Amino acid sequence: MFLFLVQGKWTGSAAWNTLLDPLNGEPFIKVAEVDETGVQPFVESLSKCPKHGLHNPFKSPERYLLYGDISAKAAHMLSLPKVSDFFTRLIQRVSPKSYQQALGEVYVTRKFLENFSGDQVRFLARCFAVPGNHIGQQSHGYRWPYGPVAIITPFNFPLEIPVLQLMGALYMGNKPILKVDSKVSIVMEQMMRLLHYCGLPVEDVDFINSDGKTMNKLLMEANPRMTLFTGSSRVAEKLAVDLKGCIKLEDAGFDWKILGPDVEEVDYVAWVCDQDAYACSGQKCSAQSILFMHENWSASSLIPKMKYLAERRKLADLTIGPVLTVTTEAMLEHKKKLLQISGSKLLFGGEPLENHSIPPIYGALKPTAIYIPLEEILKDDNYELVTKEIFGPFQIITDYKKDQLPMVLDALERMHAHLTAAVVSNDPIFLQGVIGNTVNGTTYAGLRARTTGAPQNHWFGPAGDPRGAGIGTPEAIKLVWSCHREIIYDFGPLPRDWEIPPST
Repeated sequence: MFLFLVQGKWTGSAAWNTLLDPLNGEPFIKVAEVDETGVQPFVESLSKCPKHGLHNPFKSPERYLLYGDISAKAAHMLSLPKVSDFFTRLIQRVSPKSYQQALGEVYVTRKFLENFSGDQVRFLARCFAVPGNHIGQQSHGYRWPYGPVAIITPFNFPLEIPVLQLMGALYMGNKPILKVDSKVSIVMEQMMRLLHYCGLPVEDVDFINSDGKTMNKLLMEANPRMTLFTGSSRVAEKLAVDLKGCIKLEDAGFDWKILGPDVEEVDYVAWVCDQDAYACSGQKCSAQSILFMHENWSASSLIPKMKYLAERRKLADLTIGPVLTVTTEAMLEHKKKLLQISGSKLLFGGEPLENHSIPPIYGALKPTAIYIPLEEILKDDNYELVTKEIFGPFQIITDYKKDQLPMVLDALERMHAHLTAAVVSNDPIFLQGVIGNTVNGTTYAGLRARTTGAPQNHWFGPAGDPRGAGIGTPEAIKLVWSCHREIIYDFGPLPRDWEIPPST
C-alpha cells in the first residue's frame, strides 16, 4: 500500500486501486489513486511556482549546490549492496525482467547521480558572453528554467527513466509533478523517500498516481510550462495537441538493425540480436523490431544461433516473462496477419508460453521472429502492418542483396519513429552510406553495434522531430529542462560629444 505526495505531504486517497501480480494474477499492491475530483491540490501546488523557477542563475544559486549534494548522497545510497538489491528486486516484482537487467537499471541511475554530484549541477547553468558594439555593452546567454513542469513516464524502466528526468528537471530549477505508470510506481515512491532522506526538499516535487484521463485533466487545469512524456506514440500525439506543443517526447520506436556485407563474429552478433530483441521480454522502446541481413549473413549460421539463444530463455529466471501492455491474443493475431504475406515464414517462437500463471490481461509469448521478403515489406498494402510496433518479444527479419541497399534505405525513410538503430559493419564506406541516409537519434555503428542500451554516458533520444527529448547527458538536460535567455548589459558611458540624433 502506498501514497501520493502533494505540497510536501504524503497523502492517502478514498480510491484505492488493487494491482494484480504480473506473475500469478493475485491481488498484489494497493495504490492510492487520485481521480478527477482530486486534482485541485496538485494544480494549486504547481501554480505556486513562478515561471522563473525555484532557482536560476540570478535567484537562489545555492540550490545548484544543494542538488549536487543530494545527487552525491543518493548515488552513495544506491552503491550500498543492500539498497541496490532492494531496488533491483522491487523492479523485478512489478516489471518482471532478469536480475541482471533490473540491476543494470539501478547501476545506470547510480552512475548518473555520480555524474551530477558536486559542482556538476551548476555547470549545467554555465552561461556565455559576447562582446558588444561599444564599451559597457555585453550580451550574456543563460539557461533558464520553465518553472512548473510535468513528467510522465512508462512501466518498463520504473527507476531509471523517472529518476533521470526528474533530477534533470530539478537541477535546472523547475518544480515538477511526476506521474509514473501506476503498475510500477511503487519503485519511484520508494526512491522519492530515499531522495528526501538525502536532502531533497519535500515541497520541490509532487508525485501522483492516477489514470490517464485524470492526469490529462490535471495538465489542462495546471497548464505546466513544459511536459516530458515517455510512452506510446498515440498518447504522445494527443498530448502534443492538448498542450499546444509545450511538450518534449520520447515515444515509441520501431527500431532497426542492418547487418552489412562483412560477416564476422557470428556468435557475438547473434547474442546481441537476441539481447536487443528479447531482453526485458522485448519491452524496451529501443528493442530491435526489424533486422535487415545482407545476403552474406543469410548464408551464415546466424538465424540458427539466434533461434537457439531465444529458446534458452525461460520464465524461471525472467529472461522471458509477462508482456504488460499487449495480450497474448493480440500478439498471436499479429503473427497470423503477417504470415498471410506472400513468402513470409515463422523462424521461431510464435506460441504462448507454457506452464505459467500470468494473468490473461497480460501477454505471455515465446520469443518470436518472422521472416518477410524485402519486396513484400515495401508494398503499400503490407508496410504499415509489418512496421507496427509490438511492445513484446517479437521481431521481423528480412534479407537484402548487394544491389538492394537503396530498397532498405527506402524502408527506413518511410518509418515514423526514429529512436535507436544499429549498423553492424566495420566497412567504413558501408557505414558512411547508411548513416548519411538515415536519421535515428541514437545510432550504434560498427561490429559491436546494438539497438538497446541507454547508459548515462551518452545521449539517448529520437531525432528528426523538434519535440524530441533526450535523457542522461548535460546536453539532454539543458535541451529538455531549460530554455535560452539572453541578457544584454549596456552600462555606458556615453561618448562625451554625444548629442540627440535626427529621428529615423
